[in-house]
Amino acid sequence: MKNALTYELLKKDKYSAARRGVMHTPHGDVQTPVFMPVGTQATVKAMKPEDVAKLGHEGVDIILSNTYHLYLRPGHELVKKAGGLHKFMNWNKAILTDSGGFQVFSLGDLRKITEEGVTFRSYIDGSKHMFTPESSIEVQNALGADIIMAFDECAPPDADYKYIKASQARTTRWLARCKEVHKRTEAQALFGIMQGGFFKDLREESGKAITDMDLPGYAIGGISVGEPKEKYVGVLDYAVDMLPADKPRYVMGIGTPDYILEAVEHGVDMFDCVEPTRLARHGMAMTSRGRLNINNAQYFDDFTPLDSECDCYCCRNYSRAYVRHLFRQKSPEILGSMLLAEHNLYFLVRLAENIRKSIEEDRFLEFKKEFLEKYGCKD
Repeated sequence: MKNALTYELLKKDKYSAARRGVMHTPHGDVQTPVFMPVGTQATVKAMKPEDVAKLGHEGVDIILSNTYHLYLRPGHELVKKAGGLHKFMNWNKAILTDSGGFQVFSLGDLRKITEEGVTFRSYIDGSKHMFTPESSIEVQNALGADIIMAFDECAPPDADYKYIKASQARTTRWLARCKEVHKRTEAQALFGIMQGGFFKDLREESGKAITDMDLPGYAIGGISVGEPKEKYVGVLDYAVDMLPADKPRYVMGIGTPDYILEAVEHGVDMFDCVEPTRLARHGMAMTSRGRLNINNAQYFDDFTPLDSECDCYCCRNYSRAYVRHLFRQKSPEILGSMLLAEHNLYFLVRLAENIRKSIEEDRFLEFKKEFLEKYGCKD
């Protein structure tokens, strides 16, 4: 049966594992490496869909939405009745939905894990629910995203070897159950997720088990969860190569330039994070010189743009002083969050565009070094 997604490798960087490709999906092509803006509740916060689509110089091909949150409110049946997530939120390009696993497992004492699935309490009203591999796929089938993620257990980063081993094995069994019930393979591509914590042998076990299932794409889960950067890079050093080169590779939940650039250098194609819009709501701008807190007094009469190297709508039309003014009200003006959300997303979308160009020109490592030196990160 035809898969909903295929990956085409266009170019490999001569001096690193970075690669340039394209994913062909039911709702259009996605150029990779790609940063995917997150629309948790079927909306990218403070942004209209048409404005998200126009971000950067080449536009945005794909966004991410959250299975857990949409299941709780408004409910996947309502979204299905509306004609699916694309019609519900007026987005005609590709969508990826996560499985809800990370959100469920982050509930701590509000959830209980068994072989069947996870029982949890709603953060909205305290009502009791259960997610299983089967129900996660059922919800995602109803939402209708182009790429759907297998239900996995994202174990705590400080868990011991015994726990991680059991968790990783359970994730593999859950993936088999996800694949068994997912019948819409021509419309939705199911990605498996590698787990195994920071133990190489467990990552090897997970990588072999999930790739044996021959899925359209694979993700590396359980990193970028608060661990030191060297541990994050350490996993990338061996885990990426355990995944097929002819399928897209996805590191979940990364949205800072240094983590993105490390992932790309190791051969990763996809990444996402709520970071840009979350920072925006607190007055933080991502710039070519690092983060900027617009609430600081030094910007009171600063009439320069947020970033002199940025050509987003905000930087072309407004000053730091004006954006600071919007945030310094007793009840901050909504426009402030809108401007910073668009700016931060634009910044990461442009970063991905420049990464793609640098790979095409075999100068990715040079680009990475120059970018991080200016941004203020030690490579």
